[in-house]
Amino acid sequence: MKDLAGKVAVVTGAGSGFGREFARIAAGKRMNLVLADVQDDALHAVVGEVRAGGVEALGVHTDVARAEDVQELADRATAKFGAVHLLFNNAGVAGGGGYVWETSLKDWQGLLGVVNGIRSFVPLMLRQDCECHVVNTASAAGLVSAPLMSVYNVSKHAVVTLSETLFHDLRLASAKVGVSVLCPAFVPTNIRSSERNRPPELADDAPPRPSQIAARERSEKAVVSGRLSAAEVARMTFEAVRENRFYVITHPKMLASVELRMQDVLAGRNPSDPYTFKPAVKPR
Repeated sequence: MKDLAGKVAVVTGAGSGFGREFARIAAGKRMNLVLADVQDDALHAVVGEVRAGGVEALGVHTDVARAEDVQELADRATAKFGAVHLLFNNAGVAGGGGYVWETSLKDWQGLLGVVNGIRSFVPLMLRQDCECHVVNTASAAGLVSAPLMSVYNVSKHAVVTLSETLFHDLRLASAKVGVSVLCPAFVPTNIRSSERNRPPELADDAPPRPSQIAARERSEKAVVSGRLSAAEVARMTFEAVRENRFYVITHPKMLASVELRMQDVLAGRNPSDPYTFKPAVKPR
């Protein structure tokens, strides 16, 4: 998609981080915007910002883990603008950390946001029969398997393989819909405090265990130390949309770890230490 002016972009998780930067770039390209978030004050701030720049924007409170919320988002987008051309399936949370066997069952629930976005928006795009694009936000954690990150790793691996399958399904259907999967490493965003938006019914009342505390501390330190900004990641993502490029790898140095993992698979050997090339940040 090269000509975005006048087209319609939907951004979930638009209140902060990548979502906010997606909205800002889309506004700069004179797109019409439908912005969604579960945090109303942050959502309203972004909607107000892009409207102040002369862009038409609709804000919709949306919990992407609820299929009915995402379907309402799609319905309101089409009612307002008549079409959706670009979907940023972006909203997500960090998920619980610590040893796999110490994670709460509640940590594993509510991971269907990307699936709900695809189910509500891709059929709409197919009916439009015009050039469209879907961007699914995954993570570098969807390409490697670091310790103490089980829930996050599983959810992001799922987004990567879901995106790859969607790509192949759309090609098989001769659709005019492109797909990109965003796989950033650590970037300074509010993902480290995303637990603030966890639904009350999924809150874990049990005190954190030592492995969970260690995982949280390491994650917070890594996120804060990230050198690439959310705005730069968003710019890279728009370049991928323009080029119809599937993988958006924002930190190419991490590809050595991805290659090592693939070599393990091909050689049939036990998994290598994912911190082989970055021993200084290995959890202790």
